[in-house]
Amino acid sequence: MNRIITEILEAGIAAKREFIKENIPKIEQAAGLLADTLDRGNKILLFGNGGSAADCQHIAAEFVNRFRLERSPLAAMALTTDTSVLTSIGNDYSFDEIYSKQVEALGRKGDVALGISTSGNSPNVIRAVDAALSKGLHVIGFSGKAGLLKDRSGIAFCVNSETTARIQEVHIFLAHILCDLTERILFDA
Repeated sequence: MNRIITEILEAGIAAKREFIKENIPKIEQAAGLLADTLDRGNKILLFGNGGSAADCQHIAAEFVNRFRLERSPLAAMALTTDTSVLTSIGNDYSFDEIYSKQVEALGRKGDVALGISTSGNSPNVIRAVDAALSKGLHVIGFSGKAGLLKDRSGIAFCVNSETTARIQEVHIFLAHILCDLTERILFDA
């Protein structure tokens, strides 16, 4: 067990190290976009499935409540949380439209749509990104190393791993960095 634990730790550290090394300029760009978006009075819409859905809720909470700083709330919404909306769309239309219909209803030009898909190919995430692009939203995508999300995102963060757990660990690590930087930009910290 000790060896397995150490191997998992080392794989997680290596995935984060490689990701950061390859993406620092994009991380700075995304933090600037998020800060500009929120400063203009626009919002961040987040969506994904499974663990990525939970990450969306986690990230939205960091923006709305606070991350590190005592500051005013920032406009972010996880589209993964309203069970009545999700189940009515899923029942009346299809699961593939549960996020795109919400983006169409809630998204405004200048908002940021942040889609998360470890495969990069989740049909409901791709449809939501397409809806966001058609409405003039900026798109940030978190994915693994392949998939459609990469090509549809204005800023694409692709984790070079075959392991879903490592991809998800890098995604939440990235989200924490973006929350931290966005707060620092907006609140001069």
